[in-house]
Amino acid sequence: MTSWAEPKDLREWRRRLLGTRPVVLCLIILMAGLSELRFDWVEQTLGAYLATTNEARPQSGAIWDQGRQARTARQTLEKIVIDRQDSLREAREAETFGQIAERLAPGQGAMLGPDRFCRLYRSLPETVAGEMIPPVVLLGILSRGQWRRTYLERSADGLAVYFLDGENRVLQQLQLSALQMKQASLSGVAQPGNLDALTKFKDRIYGAAAFFEALSGQPDDVRRGVLPRPGQLLDLSGQILRVGISDETISEHIELAFEIETPEGTAVLQVQGQGWAVWRLRAALEAPNGPAVSVDDILRGWKTP
Repeated sequence: MTSWAEPKDLREWRRRLLGTRPVVLCLIILMAGLSELRFDWVEQTLGAYLATTNEARPQSGAIWDQGRQARTARQTLEKIVIDRQDSLREAREAETFGQIAERLAPGQGAMLGPDRFCRLYRSLPETVAGEMIPPVVLLGILSRGQWRRTYLERSADGLAVYFLDGENRVLQQLQLSALQMKQASLSGVAQPGNLDALTKFKDRIYGAAAFFEALSGQPDDVRRGVLPRPGQLLDLSGQILRVGISDETISEHIELAFEIETPEGTAVLQVQGQGWAVWRLRAALEAPNGPAVSVDDILRGWKTP
């Protein structure tokens, strides 16, 4: 019978410690520890149990909260990256500076090559392009051969434009305001309305017949200066009633507005002519002198092939 009483001396202690059961128990514990180090069976068993009972356990606690936050943050980040890539691709494919500004978020930018920028620049009305950067200055930058890329950034008042060299140093910084982009979008497009609503043409509104009669009596260079693209007027569906001439000269250009009677109502088309040519035409309009001719005949005669 096993004695559970406390040993009385060291001999009794030694006899009990070196007995069969203590030695067997130590060997079992040692073998279990070595097998765990070798095969990781405890972790695997515990992991299998947790995986089996995972759905039944409540999703609460700090670990679950951290997991949900990490998953939400990852999804949000992926959406931001995808949206940014989409907006940058759309900005690079835009046909006007206004479209680029619409597709970029505030503070976001897009990179364009010099050739692409020049194509967009040429699509601007001459007055807006001249305010942004004079063509001679742009040609000078191109001739130096340092311009490698253009960075356009959406700012609070439009687009900030940076010409960069091969090492991303800024060669020239420009600003295209939201007002300038709006003017560019309206130029060459007939908008509903009439000349009486446009104060900048007040007291300088002429009948269409008188305007084209005076214009027909001018030299070719004056006619081309006043209407660089007369085909715009021929493409309109309607009759030109009146023509307004602004007295403001912007970048050596003066704005003209044509009031048109269309099937949908009255509309106004605004274009820009060379300042010197428009002033010469105005002088002729103050004392009109010339044969009465058809407006359509004059425009067809000027329309370039």
